[in-house]
Amino acid sequence: MIPTKRARRVVAALAVPAILLTAAACGSDDGSSSSGPLAAVSGKPGEQPTIEFDEDAAAGKTSVEVLTEGDGAEVKQGDMLGMDVIGKTTGEQSDLVNTWMTQDGQPTTSDETPRPQLVTQAGVESALPEAITEPLIGTQVGSRVKVEGTAGELLGETADAVGLDKDQGMVWVFDINVAIDPTSSATGEQAPVEEGMPEVVAEGQEPATITIPDGDAPAELREQTLIEGDGAEVLAGHTLFVQYTGVNWEDGEKFDSSWDRDGGASFQIGAGQVISGWDETLVGKHVGDRVLMVLPPDKAYGEAGNASIPGNSTLVFVVDIIGVA
Repeated sequence: MIPTKRARRVVAALAVPAILLTAAACGSDDGSSSSGPLAAVSGKPGEQPTIEFDEDAAAGKTSVEVLTEGDGAEVKQGDMLGMDVIGKTTGEQSDLVNTWMTQDGQPTTSDETPRPQLVTQAGVESALPEAITEPLIGTQVGSRVKVEGTAGELLGETADAVGLDKDQGMVWVFDINVAIDPTSSATGEQAPVEEGMPEVVAEGQEPATITIPDGDAPAELREQTLIEGDGAEVLAGHTLFVQYTGVNWEDGEKFDSSWDRDGGASFQIGAGQVISGWDETLVGKHVGDRVLMVLPPDKAYGEAGNASIPGNSTLVFVVDIIGVA
């Protein structure tokens, strides 16, 4: 399905990747009310749920129901969550957000490729408003959770921004697949760097210190696993959670680090969402790995460069893989 103008405004307002959007909802309740829930949800976790609205129900205060209880770690305030999500509003059958489907109505997963996840922080204003994810705190990874309420309570001022009636009912169904502590990093003894590779000191919750060796930058991509983790293997299509620091080989100056922000970084790996050197290097690694990469320009930003990165720059990254979904 082709996104409507409102759908695109929702994507911009909520910072939800466009691939997750199918179509926007419109209309509102007729004002009638009942004491029951807004909608019934059927289906097993891991499969796309079916949401059926009660036409006689009216939205009230935000409520949460654990439909299926998982047995994983407890979700904590600020955790980075990787989730399958459907969001719907009353008065319209199409989905506001749906990670199971692409914009043109095709499944987002296959036997070979993991499904892209919606990534947001629990109880923090991030990819989704705080009010939508705050009820997930205290639930467990592996759970399917339904959150109901009004667009006004769950979206706040965003409801006005995207043209939704604040009294309109809204239902979100979350399959919580992973919860990552945004302050976590790779742990274990770090291997000595190979000859000609930059030295790396990475301690605590601070950007890595990367010291460039004397001599010319390598013409080909070089990489080394400095700490070997024992977690899941990274597959193409996985949503990857990382901490990283990047410097320019030419002057050794840091141009970016996830540690300078409030949480780690996340993206779909092996899908062209990041520079090619990351896709090429990180697929096949494992959760818990610390990876050192030296990327020549053709594996980074090429002749054009990017923002503060000049064209034809060789870039050095230290990446801690802290989770996959």
